[in-house]
Amino acid sequence: MISILGISAFYHDSAAAILVDGEIIAAAQEERFTRKKHDSSYPYNAVEFVLKFAKLKLSEIDHIVFYEKPFLKFERLLETYVAFAPRGFKQFTKSMPSWLREKLFQKNMLFKFLQEHDKEFVDEKKIFFSEHHLSHAASAFFPSPFKDAIILTADGVGEWATTTVAIGNREDLSIKKEIHFPHSLGLLYSAFTFYTGFKVNSGEYKLMGLAPYGEPQYVDLIKDNLIDIKQDGSFKLEQEFFDYATGLKMTSGKFDKLFNQKPRDSKKEKLTQFHMDIAASIQKVTEEVMIKMATSLRTEFNIKNLCLAGGVALNCVANGKILEKKIFDNIWIQPAAGDAGGSLGAALALWHLELKQERKISNNDMKGSYLGPNFSQNEIENELKTLNANFELLEEKELINKTAEALKNGDAVGWFQGRMEFGPRALGGRSILGDPRSPTMQKNLNLKVKFRESFRPFAPSVLREDVDKWFNINQDSPYMLLVAEVLEDKKIKMSDEEKKLFGIDKLNIKRSDIPAVTHVDYSARIQTVHNETNPKYYSLIKKFKEMTNCPVLINTSFNVRGEPIVNTPSDAFNCFMGTEMDKLVIGNCFLDKKKQNKNFKKDYKNQFELD
Repeated sequence: MISILGISAFYHDSAAAILVDGEIIAAAQEERFTRKKHDSSYPYNAVEFVLKFAKLKLSEIDHIVFYEKPFLKFERLLETYVAFAPRGFKQFTKSMPSWLREKLFQKNMLFKFLQEHDKEFVDEKKIFFSEHHLSHAASAFFPSPFKDAIILTADGVGEWATTTVAIGNREDLSIKKEIHFPHSLGLLYSAFTFYTGFKVNSGEYKLMGLAPYGEPQYVDLIKDNLIDIKQDGSFKLEQEFFDYATGLKMTSGKFDKLFNQKPRDSKKEKLTQFHMDIAASIQKVTEEVMIKMATSLRTEFNIKNLCLAGGVALNCVANGKILEKKIFDNIWIQPAAGDAGGSLGAALALWHLELKQERKISNNDMKGSYLGPNFSQNEIENELKTLNANFELLEEKELINKTAEALKNGDAVGWFQGRMEFGPRALGGRSILGDPRSPTMQKNLNLKVKFRESFRPFAPSVLREDVDKWFNINQDSPYMLLVAEVLEDKKIKMSDEEKKLFGIDKLNIKRSDIPAVTHVDYSARIQTVHNETNPKYYSLIKKFKEMTNCPVLINTSFNVRGEPIVNTPSDAFNCFMGTEMDKLVIGNCFLDKKKQNKNFKKDYKNQFELD
């Protein structure tokens, strides 16, 4: 038996993953345990969890691998400073002390952290380092169901690379091309995230959600000044408009002049049509780069499968466009596409590329991404009793019936079942559910349950066999990473008056039979639900379909804005009592808000730093 522990840490979204004989056993992000969103610290709790789940002590692990190479990253910081000097001296002096004190000697630092788990761990030779984009590429290809594939990874920056192209064939994977820092599609998107007043490294999906409310009227301005896109999708960014290489913010004064406005201060300024148009414009440019790249790679390598990873792969609208244009026959996207997934990719790269182990190709290597902690019925009941929660214990059939009935009646339901998801999306393990047919559900869930901006769309969970009867897509999308349009016969045509509406005024128009999951451009971020990976969730949607003739539920992550997804029954109960959720279903326990002690109601809205 060979065991490998993979770790990603110290930038954002620290995580740990464990393989035993090449099988993915467990993986989780540190934020879920510490309750600190995007926690970047050493993932002590996540490592403890994966070790415990695999029933191994750290000293029994054969190999430990970190997801990137600190020396290469240090080289980039030094060379960037020399290239831009004297600009950037302030940032240079800020980052150098921590590099010289600890990060450069990361092996030593990691060794000390690892010893906290197990004093018997004494062999420093077990620690290895992967490269950042190789970790991403391995996380995308090795769990995919493809024998061979083109692997495209794009994010902010790893050591030097910001975009890479690799070719995978069975257990082999090699990187063929790279685009290097400071030219980065991820950082370009993050610059616009910053400019529209959202938080970098967490607000990018808000920018994507805001885009359909705007018109892409700044596309030419962006392409004429900020980014030079070649025919094959490769690109260069005009550095004088940005400040991320030399300063402590994303954009420069020249960027503000170009768009004739300063970055939005989210504490003082509301979103305007300008910000919506900016969002629409950068989204369109991102899609153009990804489509050009995908098209040229398909022609060059003539391989029919595409795998995606890196933070840009979470841009499910761009993914959906690649799918819609049928550039590739098949697409597979790593559900933990960001840095957290690097922990898993690093472990898989070591297993296949260093240890030369054969790859067993299957449809379910990621186990539906349900790779986190689970709780026995006993543990759930004990935690709820400790919290003095009032709950009913139901047999599974009755539980499914009662939950489906509550959803049909318009209740917002917290759903906590099985193992927690690995990656940023809730997939029916730690989810808040609702009825997609309700015209008020999107607004209510955003404002009363999630405490977040009203423009943010919700995703539909749909039975796999029914997906093509409701949406313009007929392929597996288990990880909510593909966007497709609602079918014509489910759409409600807009009146001429409604078509004239601008921006956020479009929000309240009922535009389909499932308005709560239909975005303003008739799109939806699809999650297909499969009996093989999540039978309980599948049964619930099936029961809801029996009652309503609708095989779709709203699925949003079980948390409020700024909070990591809930991990334990206690987290779930606290969130339930701090929001206007109506019902909570944990394991076989059914909780009704009306039957809980009113004194347990929490001020939850201000508990987490807003993203």
